[in-house]
Amino acid sequence: MTLPVALSGTDVIGQAKTGTGKTLGFGLPLLERVTVPADVEAGRAKPEDLTDTPQALVVVPTRELCTQVTNDLLTAGKVRNVRVLAIYGGRAYEPQVEALKQGVDVVVGTPGRLLDLAGQKKLNLSHVKALVLDEADEMLDLGFLPDVEKIINLLPARRQTMLFSATMPGAVIGLARRYMSQPTHIRATAPDDEGKTVANTAQFVYRAHNMDKPEMVARILQADGRGLAMVFCRTKRTAADLADQLKQRGFAAGAVHGDLGQGAREQALRAFRNGKVDVLVCTDVAARGIDVEGVTHVINYQSPEEEKTYLHRIGRTGRAGKKGIAITLVDWDDIPRWQLINKALELNFNDPPETYSTSPHLYEELSIPAGTKGVLPRAERTRAGLDAEELEDLGETGGRGARGRGGRSGDRGGDRGGDRGGRGESRSADRERPERTPRRRRRTRGGALTDGAATSETTAATEVTAPEEATGTRTPRRRRRTRGGASQEPLTATATAPETTEAATAAESAVDAAEGPALDSAETAAKPRRRRTRKSAEPTAVSAETAVAETPAVTETPAPAVVEPEVSEAKPRRRTRKATAAAETALDTAEGASATESAPEAEETTPRRRTRKAAASTEPVTETAEAAETKPRTRTRKAAEAAVDTA
Repeated sequence: MTLPVALSGTDVIGQAKTGTGKTLGFGLPLLERVTVPADVEAGRAKPEDLTDTPQALVVVPTRELCTQVTNDLLTAGKVRNVRVLAIYGGRAYEPQVEALKQGVDVVVGTPGRLLDLAGQKKLNLSHVKALVLDEADEMLDLGFLPDVEKIINLLPARRQTMLFSATMPGAVIGLARRYMSQPTHIRATAPDDEGKTVANTAQFVYRAHNMDKPEMVARILQADGRGLAMVFCRTKRTAADLADQLKQRGFAAGAVHGDLGQGAREQALRAFRNGKVDVLVCTDVAARGIDVEGVTHVINYQSPEEEKTYLHRIGRTGRAGKKGIAITLVDWDDIPRWQLINKALELNFNDPPETYSTSPHLYEELSIPAGTKGVLPRAERTRAGLDAEELEDLGETGGRGARGRGGRSGDRGGDRGGDRGGRGESRSADRERPERTPRRRRRTRGGALTDGAATSETTAATEVTAPEEATGTRTPRRRRRTRGGASQEPLTATATAPETTEAATAAESAVDAAEGPALDSAETAAKPRRRRTRKSAEPTAVSAETAVAETPAVTETPAPAVVEPEVSEAKPRRRTRKATAAAETALDTAEGASATESAPEAEETTPRRRTRKAAASTEPVTETAEAAETKPRTRTRKAAEAAVDTA
């Protein structure tokens, strides 16, 4: 009925029951409208009419239906050598892009991937002559409507548009007319088949308990004359669990649901078509358009949501004039939903009989042999199983399989393979990453340095430089490591009271000579450090300089870049026990009897570490002007001015 109308170029709305050949109803007109080199050779077309861009577009809702329509069109267009390409998600982009570059005549795809490639300028839809929306009621539903509108806006205004589906609600027809020009609505029914369901399909509805359903399904699958069987579940979790249970009971079962990667889904469908698997547990993903020869039983493990879903589910059997059996198991909670479906489809199963796996009428109606149990005998386990079907590496782009239940539903790594190059590498990189550098430095704070000043200085320098050279940390963080080591270093003052002024002058000269080259760099490195501001106290310069003069690592090393944090005044706000202890010892030696009073006083007046500026600006009154002038150099401008003022 549709072929004459569609071949004339008129827009068509085609509606017919499942299994009546809708694919070729729109496929043959598409193949005829496409211009191929054979037409040019036969004189039916001009050479300038040839193009490598798509001339026809078929939009389908599911990936499984996309591959099936593509195979049908390839078979029908084999004589004319029509190039047909399937474009859908879950596969790598590169093979699809390469095929588009080489040229294609008909594109069959899902909305998401079509929009992706069109947005990347890889897919040119400006030469499309005909558009087909297969399963139009699903395509124009609220979920797909925005994507379909975007795709239609990319097409030429003058084109042929065809919509095909088994169910076509009035609202969908009104919505479809927006994109069509004077369409012809063709509804095909057989004279002896006026119902909404296919007459060749025998329907059985039972009220079953949820905990008894797996046992019932296992016994139904052992009925006489059963070929391939499809079991439909409402949720992905239920489908995965039921597939596992059937495998444990000895059945060759596979699963198709949204949590599986595309490779695992296609593996299960191929195994089902090839007979390696005879039970396919799936969600409504496989309820539309899937055509597999030899399906004799369809079992609704859970009640469908609406009457359209029920029609599409049971339409997987009884196709092309063959007979089939549809069994629906309705739980007590689903009785109200089922009664609505029963009323909408005008069926006679308003009150399903209560049925269990041991009910006699179940055995009688479904031809189940007496004494059948819920485990398949080993002698009947002749199918190769899902593992016998090769798992194709599709270069999957999605991550659903990696987080899903693929391993439980027959996929042994196919889903995760698509994710292996992404998150897998990042996880291994995280494992190989070394420990954080700050934690290494913290471990060395409490190190005891008790072998003398020179030994402690060298040890501290070694502990600071070794991790930092290996990890490349910032220079200011080195000083943090030296607090623990410096705090435990004992100092012994040997200066005498008469030599106080000379010791101070010599100590200052030694510090200038040792720290002169690295002074500016030390100040610059210390500036980025953020510390709390504290006002440093003003202890006597003689005590600090005496302590510095008696530190062997400072006086012996010409430019100790690493040792410098031990005595560096570049950190003006950090208190150092070493400097405090040195000040106490020097004052004890210089003042003799007053050491007992001056040591606590020095400790109280020097709670924080002195800076070079403070040391220079607080010269003792006993130091003469000549001693100040004998200093070889002044470290800072302010220190020099303070020294002159004091003198």
